[in-house]
Amino acid sequence: MTFAAPVETKSIRFRARSFVAFTLTPEAPLDVWLESLDRWIGNSPGYFAGRPVVLDLNTLKPDVAAIDSLVGVLGQRGIRVYAIEMDGGAELGSHLPPKLIGAKEATSDGLLLHPGRKKAEEGKADEQKPEDGKAPAKPALPGGDTLMVRTPIRSGQSIFHAHGDVIVLGSVASGSEIVAAGSIHVYGTLRGRASAGALGNIAARVFCRRNEAELISVDGWYTTAEEMEKVSRGKAVQAFLENDVLCVVPLG
Repeated sequence: MTFAAPVETKSIRFRARSFVAFTLTPEAPLDVWLESLDRWIGNSPGYFAGRPVVLDLNTLKPDVAAIDSLVGVLGQRGIRVYAIEMDGGAELGSHLPPKLIGAKEATSDGLLLHPGRKKAEEGKADEQKPEDGKAPAKPALPGGDTLMVRTPIRSGQSIFHAHGDVIVLGSVASGSEIVAAGSIHVYGTLRGRASAGALGNIAARVFCRRNEAELISVDGWYTTAEEMEKVSRGKAVQAFLENDVLCVVPLG
C-alpha cells in the first residue's frame, strides 16, 4: 500500500501599508490652472518624478472624457496619476487610474478624514455636552519628531519627513529638496528646494544661513529664485506665512 505525500501549500500574505501622496486639485478655468502648474514645473523640474499623485476632481467635476484628457495632459508633463478622488460621477474605465475611496488628509498631527467625507461618529457630538458649562477636555496631541541630517544634501537627493522639523547641519545642493511637516533649518547654504508645513502647518518656517534657494514653500505657498527680492538673496533668511502671503526676510 502506498501513501501520497501531503501537498504543502503556501498561504498568501496580505499586508496593509499607508503612503503619503501629493494631491493636485484642478480648478476652472483649466487652461489657467495648467499655466500655473507649468510655471511650478519650470521653476522646480523633476519635482513630481516618482511621486505618487492623487487627482482630486471634486471641485472640477469633469466627465469621463475630460478626465481621460486631463490624465493624458498631466502625463505629458511627467506627472503620473496613481488614483482619482471624486464623489459620485460615472464609473471610470480600466484605462484610467482607479477611484480612491475613504481618503484621509495628512496633517502634522496625524490623519484627518477628508472634509468631504462623513465621519462614522457624526452626530454624536451633541451626546457629549460639557457639564456645568465647562468645555470638554481636548485630547493631548503627540509631539513631532525632529530629523537631524548631519551631512550635506547632494544634488538629486530628496528628504521627506512627515513628523516634525528637519535640521540640516550642512548645505543643500541645487537639484535637491527637503519636504517637512514642520519647519526646516539649514545651517549652511540652501541652494535646492525647501517645502515646510507640507501637511498643513501654517506656522512652519524655513530658516537658512545663506539663501540661494531654487524654491521655498510653506503650506503650499511658494516663491522661486526669480521672484525673491534681491535683498534676501545670499543672506541668512527666514520664510513664513503672514495673511496668506509668503514672506522671505533677512534674519537679524
